[in-house]
Amino acid sequence: MCGIVGYIGHRDAYPIIIKGLHRLEYRGYDSAGVALLDKELKVYKKAGKVSDLENFVKGINTQATLGMGHTRWATHGAPSDRNSHPHSSGNRKLTIIHNGIIENYAVIKEALLAKGHVFKSDTDTEVLIHFVEDIQNETGLELREAVRIALTKVVGAYAIVIMSTDEPDQIIAARKGSPMVIGVGEGEYFVASDATPIVEYTKNVIYLNDNEIAYIRRDDLLIKNIDNTVQVPYIQRLDIQLEMLEKGGYEHFMLKEIYEQPRSIRDCMRGRIYPQQGKVQLGGLKEYADKLKNVDRIIIVACGTSWHAGLVGEYLIEEYARVPVEVEYASEFRYRNPIISEKDVVIAISQSGETADTMAAIELAKEKGATIFGICNVVGASIPRTTHAGVYTHAGPEIGVASTKAFTAQVSVLTLIAFYIAQQRGTIARNKLIEYLTELNEIPELVEKALKANDHIQSIAAKFKDSRNCLFLGRGSSFPVALEGALKLKEISYIHAEGYPAAEMKHGPIALIDDEMPVVVIATKHSSYEKVISNIQEVKARGGHIIAIVTEGDTEVKGMADYAIEIPQTAEPFVPLLATIPLQLLSYHIAVMRGCNVDQPRNLAKSVTVE
Repeated sequence: MCGIVGYIGHRDAYPIIIKGLHRLEYRGYDSAGVALLDKELKVYKKAGKVSDLENFVKGINTQATLGMGHTRWATHGAPSDRNSHPHSSGNRKLTIIHNGIIENYAVIKEALLAKGHVFKSDTDTEVLIHFVEDIQNETGLELREAVRIALTKVVGAYAIVIMSTDEPDQIIAARKGSPMVIGVGEGEYFVASDATPIVEYTKNVIYLNDNEIAYIRRDDLLIKNIDNTVQVPYIQRLDIQLEMLEKGGYEHFMLKEIYEQPRSIRDCMRGRIYPQQGKVQLGGLKEYADKLKNVDRIIIVACGTSWHAGLVGEYLIEEYARVPVEVEYASEFRYRNPIISEKDVVIAISQSGETADTMAAIELAKEKGATIFGICNVVGASIPRTTHAGVYTHAGPEIGVASTKAFTAQVSVLTLIAFYIAQQRGTIARNKLIEYLTELNEIPELVEKALKANDHIQSIAAKFKDSRNCLFLGRGSSFPVALEGALKLKEISYIHAEGYPAAEMKHGPIALIDDEMPVVVIATKHSSYEKVISNIQEVKARGGHIIAIVTEGDTEVKGMADYAIEIPQTAEPFVPLLATIPLQLLSYHIAVMRGCNVDQPRNLAKSVTVE
């Protein structure tokens, strides 16, 4: 959600910034802008895509070795040129880019208006840079101190970068509740919302912590907290290859990432399962093995696709570890007064590790004494640094806004956690664990096999690309898969879709069935097979069109369905990992046929770092 790129060094800043903004397009945005500081401050911004900004700037002198750029996802003020970042102070000496929301901006703005400040946008961000200017005017303080004082007065979340014509050899960056990473080079520094714009130039990065301010010069970096205490930065090495950020011959990042799932699932399990020994090893949770052995309750908090993964985790943990599990929307959990104790374990799931609502839920649970585990894809993100322990998914960068490989990686980790807890508690026989882990070890190859149905799925997509509604049905752990399938379709094709437990059809949704309604049913040959067949018959009797996800070789459901997509046979706990694949491909092909931008769906952001 929004993107920041900044550079100070010996290179031409503009190409670095523009390339970085393109790398951040996956985060979701509606306008873009750059500020360049050479002998003078030059600000260029435009509603629309980064390419629109490039066309706007074409032919203009962009030479500068210090600059910053921004992609904005609108909060305060509609998408427009005037509301695009960067924003400048009244004296035009200061400029700022900002991710997040300043919650008390209206009060500050009212006070500034009374002093004669004139605003050119509707944003909270412009208020902040005018506030910094006002503090300088009132006190005569240098910029560093004025910024620090301003940040002690604002309420909300921010990641900001500030430049000043009076200090052309410095940029100031700060964060609270919104991610910020600093790339460390030779005589140069990079600033960004995440590591994707940086990895091409350096692998050495510093992740700013909340309430830290970085004062960056070409040959020097100083980090202090908001109380003005010097902080010792921890430099870590990025484990991202540049080719991971390219499409690699695929038409879209989403399709590439769907096809990366055999590898991402394998990477997720590598070094963590030992099938012949019947053993799951999770180094990140080792210190808390006794806690898990005696845990009374597990609460899973997440948003969106991660919440669906959490629902799968609920089925698996309760089935095999025999621990009660509650799955909560982080956005709702944080505004209740949930009953939590030190006996509880809370598992927070987030692909980015920066989801604002999930971060707030973690803080609430920590205050009440719970032990917090994180499941995250991004090393060094806020959630891994905030939780007591956790497990990385190792899915690699996911550029498509609609999660694909992140979902299956999260489900893979939750599957490992379920068996790990079962192992600690002795709720699963060793021979059964050997059997399951042996089968789990084969899942990457089975996913690869499931992907071979792509052409068949594409032909089905052509039949339903003009549908206005769609239902997805599943039972047991396939119900969350139905929810995820519906979310993928609505996210990228803008077709209204809903997921339901198949048995709930009779309690309302069956009224929607007619001869224009496609119904996707996960009907694999497992414990609820006969029940699902009954649900299919109910839909068929009312004229609905059935697209069935079936076990390879099944003829019964195949004979009933209008269209059938086969997935390989696997044990029931692993069906979600396979059944998800055709639903991702179906949504992808329908969206492409409808002319939708599958990598950057309208109104959506990859990482929701504001409320």
